[in-house]
Amino acid sequence: MTWWLTPLLMALLTGLLAPLSGTLLLVQRRVLLGNLISHAVLPGLAVAVALKLSPLLGGALSGLLAVLLSERLFAAPAGRERDAVTNTVLAGFLGLGVLLIPLLQVRVDLEALLFGDLLLSGPNDLLWALLALLLLLGVVLRWRRELVFLGVDPQGAEACGVPVGRLRLLLALCTALVVTTAMTAVGVILVIGLMCAPALVGLSGAVSLQRAMLRASVLGALLSGGGFLLALALNWPPGPLIGVLCMALLLPPRRAG
Repeated sequence: MTWWLTPLLMALLTGLLAPLSGTLLLVQRRVLLGNLISHAVLPGLAVAVALKLSPLLGGALSGLLAVLLSERLFAAPAGRERDAVTNTVLAGFLGLGVLLIPLLQVRVDLEALLFGDLLLSGPNDLLWALLALLLLLGVVLRWRRELVFLGVDPQGAEACGVPVGRLRLLLALCTALVVTTAMTAVGVILVIGLMCAPALVGLSGAVSLQRAMLRASVLGALLSGGGFLLALALNWPPGPLIGVLCMALLLPPRRAG
């Protein structure tokens, strides 16, 4: 029986994809962007279900809208703390999503949304994950140097003609797609751990962005795929177990003696 093959492929794809996006967010010092999007998918998800559209598409658009609103509220009036604005928008979109579910009379499995259910993944989920991976790789290959420049010196990058606004919008779009495709695997909450933990290890001592992303993605695939197989053996839910493994990855090694 190969019923586990599709969930395993989804786990591996998510493990490859999430750390790639997380590495870019860490380099850009915009990790909170991923957290915002992960909480902001709920309104779009509810509307998409009500209109019988793709929940992944609705969630991605909702997350992107939250990012645009956050940037707008941060810019005017000037002087607002970015993290405070982002967290406020995060809470607002999450609350809006909770309100829309009964108003639109739709059924949303909140537990599966928050923590994922790999066993429910199918070919469409694999296709979305693959498309998100190709888009992310295309952005990196096209704007690799600009992304590094933007992370090191945003003001200098803008002064040198780097399309800062466009790159940040592309990064937000990629992150939204990563978060929504990971809903099936680890859920929109636990995906943050899979985005950040392998990326932190991958960036440690890396001499280039490409090397860091490669290390992070391989480690993420091992964590996600291995976590899924371990969860099957233990009869545990895969998403939460993968989240715990991500935290364990950051624990300092024990010293001998």
